[in-house]
Amino acid sequence: MTPALTAATARRVLAQLRHDPRTIALIVLLPCVLLGLIAWMFHGTPVLDQFGPILVALFPLIVMFLVTSVATLRERTSGTLERLMASPLGKGDFVGGYALAFGVVAVVQALVVTGFAVWVCGMDVHGSLGAVVLVAVLDAVLGCTLGLAASAVARTEFQAVQMMPLIVFPQLVVCGLLMPRDEMPTVLEWISRAFPLTYGVDAMQHLAAGSSLGDVAGDVAVIVAFLAGAVVVGGLTLRRRTP
Repeated sequence: MTPALTAATARRVLAQLRHDPRTIALIVLLPCVLLGLIAWMFHGTPVLDQFGPILVALFPLIVMFLVTSVATLRERTSGTLERLMASPLGKGDFVGGYALAFGVVAVVQALVVTGFAVWVCGMDVHGSLGAVVLVAVLDAVLGCTLGLAASAVARTEFQAVQMMPLIVFPQLVVCGLLMPRDEMPTVLEWISRAFPLTYGVDAMQHLAAGSSLGDVAGDVAVIVAFLAGAVVVGGLTLRRRTP
């Protein structure tokens, strides 16, 4: 993995995104619209304060997973990846460049979405607002890296989209969003520990209740570990072309 080639790949991806207003709208505006609708629906209730921090992390993860998996697969099916691999660019440079580029986008997305939720929708965060932004960024980057890994087993863009319910939806069911994990059947509670979204939701729930960054450091460390693992899997399973 060469830093210069990784940075060049990141710049190329960011340049492509800059000329794609629909993708930018999907990444930045869609989570804000969804949060705005929820704030409107439950105006005058504590719902937004209780679940808003969780949604601030959840919506970016889903959107970034979808965008990254489709964009990466398009590079392969169009032959771009094969041409790049004929150059000195390695798999690590490609995956690292994509992760870096979408990581930058994730930071912007997290800042916009969090700012919109707090200053426009009126979400009250009892814990550290900086920690909320950090966890939101990590969850968004996690969505990118999971999308990179998922794109390796898809052959068409439609299949890449199908990977989202396969990878994301089971995590939504057992992550503690619908029911406290300690009230789940023991087997489901143990299964939930194997999913990265569990730790993102757990961190946001504690922050919404007034915890500090130090209180959720364990959850943050696990998210970072899953993030790194997804990058490694994406690099190892990356194929030059779709059969």
